[in-house]
Amino acid sequence: MVDPRFFSVAGPFTLEELAEIAGARRQPAAAAQVRFVDVAPLEVAGPEHVSFLDNRLYIDAFAKSKAGACIVSPTHAGEAPKGMALLLTDDPYKAYALVARAFYPAAKPVPGQDPTARVDPTARLGEGSEVGPGVVIGRDAEIGARCRIGANVVIGPGVVIGDDTAIGPGAALSHCILGSRILVHAGVRIGQDGFGFATDEGAHTKVPQLGRVIIHDDVEIGANATIDRGSGPDTVIGPGCMIDNLVQIGHNVQLGRGCVIVAQVGISGSTRLDDHVFVGGQAGFSGHLRIGRGARVAAQSGVVKDVPEGVTVGGYPAVPIRQWHRQTVALARTGEGRRKGD
Repeated sequence: MVDPRFFSVAGPFTLEELAEIAGARRQPAAAAQVRFVDVAPLEVAGPEHVSFLDNRLYIDAFAKSKAGACIVSPTHAGEAPKGMALLLTDDPYKAYALVARAFYPAAKPVPGQDPTARVDPTARLGEGSEVGPGVVIGRDAEIGARCRIGANVVIGPGVVIGDDTAIGPGAALSHCILGSRILVHAGVRIGQDGFGFATDEGAHTKVPQLGRVIIHDDVEIGANATIDRGSGPDTVIGPGCMIDNLVQIGHNVQLGRGCVIVAQVGISGSTRLDDHVFVGGQAGFSGHLRIGRGARVAAQSGVVKDVPEGVTVGGYPAVPIRQWHRQTVALARTGEGRRKGD
């Protein structure tokens, strides 16, 4: 259950209101004005709660649940316990996300500047923005309207942040331009030097990193992720990308629209991911690659060559996923044969 020390619940909402929020169909129609106070898992929900079913593994829990209402696919509606109201949709998980966001909306900024913050006189703060304790904002920086700047954030000179953006505690931003509705979690580093140097007889000469980081609207960047600025071209994160914790994105990398990058992925310099690429955790990319639109990369893969549009790859070095599975089976059989031979 949700701990009220950390989260404040909104509502209550009627089933009719929740159906509209979720884009779902009510069943039965007569339950329209029944009110619900919170969301809860199937196993612990009570008559005043809304739950959801999105995985067949939890059918038994669904059939035994005491939830007053459940978001579910029409396929499983017949397995609901007697008396449970249903919100029917073909995408229960998305519908649940919308309902949960209604009960637990994002915290709104508390306009004003903490007295311990140090904001350069040339910086511009948008109307309704919140600047937390210990924040440092450099000269000519621009912060949009209704932004939340968490404790001990450092925003370098000239940085631009669009409206309705939240920067988590301890983040550091330099040499970057951010769009609107961006969520940057705690400890993120954006715009630091890219890893570029020339080597001659064992000596390393640093190459100046003269580009920026451009982050488009509606991007989320997980805790302690790092996005290096470009070496001349910019590093670009496309609109709607979701970047998990501890991701490293090198200089000049370009992510298209709606990419999903799971935790501990490393993307080397000048690699480009086209729109809607999905990358599993701990995958690694060498530099100067092109990953086609809609491609998928399995967790812990090592990608060393281009991936065509729509192809799923896995393994190290990464190959088409079926080929990787065949290689894995063949390797296992080889090991079994050697053991029998012993």
